[in-house]
Amino acid sequence: MNIVPLLIQLVSGAAGGNVAGALLKKFSLGPIGNSIAGILGGGLGGQLLGALGVGGADAAAGGLDIGGIVSSIAGGGVGGGVLMSIVGLVRQQLGKSA
Repeated sequence: MNIVPLLIQLVSGAAGGNVAGALLKKFSLGPIGNSIAGILGGGLGGQLLGALGVGGADAAAGGLDIGGIVSSIAGGGVGGGVLMSIVGLVRQQLGKSA
C-alpha cells in the first residue's frame, strides 16, 4: 500500500469535514471535531472507493498520476463530509432524547 494517496485522503477528509461543518452549522462538531470526523471519514471513504475501483485502476493501485490524485482528493473529501454529517446528526438526535 502506498502511503501518499492515504495522506492525501486524510488531509482532504479533514477539509471535507470542515466544509460540511460550515455548510451544515446545525450538525457541526466544532473545528476540531469536524477535522477528526473528516480525517476518519476521508481515510475510510478513500480506501472504500479505491477498493471498488472508482477512479480507474491506477487510483485503486495508489498511482500518483493526476487521475489517482484527483480520485484520492474526491474520495477523501466526500468521505470526510459524509462521516462528519452522520456523526453530527447522531449527536444532535442523542441530545434531543437526553
